[in-house]
Amino acid sequence: MQIKRNVALMLGALLILAVAAWALTRPAKARLAAPTAIPVRVVSVTQQDVPRFVSGIGSVLSLHSVVIRPQIDGILTQLLVKEGQSVKAGDLLATIDDRSIRASLDQARAQLGESQAQLQVALVNLKRYKALSIDDGVSKQTYDQQQALVNQLKATVQGNQAAIDAAQVQLSYTQIRSPVSGRVGIRNVDEGNFLRMSDTQGLFTVTQLDPIAVEFSLPQQMLPTLQGLIAAPTRATVDAYLGADTDGQTGDLLGEGHLSLIDNQISSTTGTLRAKAEFSNPTHKLWPGQLVTLKIQTALDKNALVVPPTVVQRGLDSHFVYRVSADKVEVVPVQVAYQNSAINIIKGVQAGDVLVSDGQSRLKAGAQVEVLKEPPQVIHTANAQVQP
Repeated sequence: MQIKRNVALMLGALLILAVAAWALTRPAKARLAAPTAIPVRVVSVTQQDVPRFVSGIGSVLSLHSVVIRPQIDGILTQLLVKEGQSVKAGDLLATIDDRSIRASLDQARAQLGESQAQLQVALVNLKRYKALSIDDGVSKQTYDQQQALVNQLKATVQGNQAAIDAAQVQLSYTQIRSPVSGRVGIRNVDEGNFLRMSDTQGLFTVTQLDPIAVEFSLPQQMLPTLQGLIAAPTRATVDAYLGADTDGQTGDLLGEGHLSLIDNQISSTTGTLRAKAEFSNPTHKLWPGQLVTLKIQTALDKNALVVPPTVVQRGLDSHFVYRVSADKVEVVPVQVAYQNSAINIIKGVQAGDVLVSDGQSRLKAGAQVEVLKEPPQVIHTANAQVQP
């Protein structure tokens, strides 16, 4: 009997412990969670003038590049310039043996003197015959013969003078002068070689480096824009960079120039339009044959509203942004005027509006947000590149 009582007490104690354990471990009644603020990052809309650019690949060309060739046959006696030397237009570059030409010139001058002396005598005789013919002192035939002799000697004098002029031209060809200002290239012949006018290789080239040009191609859709830039009273600025980086801060700027001309036709095979820009090149950073990246300013958007691309969201048929106001967001429809990888130019907001730039995936109209502690980002895009 005592054993049964003990068993009953033990079972009762276990039951009490089980109930207590269940009471302690049972889940609490679910409570309605209070709404939590969504963390977001924001930026402020800036208003500023934003230039628009178009870029392309171009090849550097010299405005004047001349192959120096002889204009007469002869032995090259002197080379007066070195390879890589800078020369000016009219500088003497080389000389050719001129002894035979000088001899021909002296002979022509002597013949001219002889013909002039004969003409002088003939003129004196013609004057005397004319006076005698009045009194029939000489026949009309004699007078006419003397007149013909004078005319013949005049023609001979003219021929002798022409021979002198030709010899002087030939003599000038023995001095080879630079037709342009530029830089001397690698020479192809040395002193003592016999030069011929038929040689196509030439002595060397003289290439103008300053100013210099860059030829490039753009899609044919850019024709109206380029025509407007050419017709504008102020020249369109063109910057040349080495490589694809055309950022004014980090890119390797080679030169600043202006748009000079566009070609008179569009390529039917590629659908592109060729154009040319001219650059001042005093430091010779631009070199003929070099490939460069050009950035051409096509327009300037004044007082544009600028935001980063991450701010603008795309809806089913329009764009919108989330504007923060009193710790809540509202959906604001916007129009995207221009966009690229760096900036968006939009309409529909005001300068200084605080817009969400990160965290939009959890947002909806009226959602409460928590702006992260760092101050709102203000973007600076004065040099941002915007595609037309």
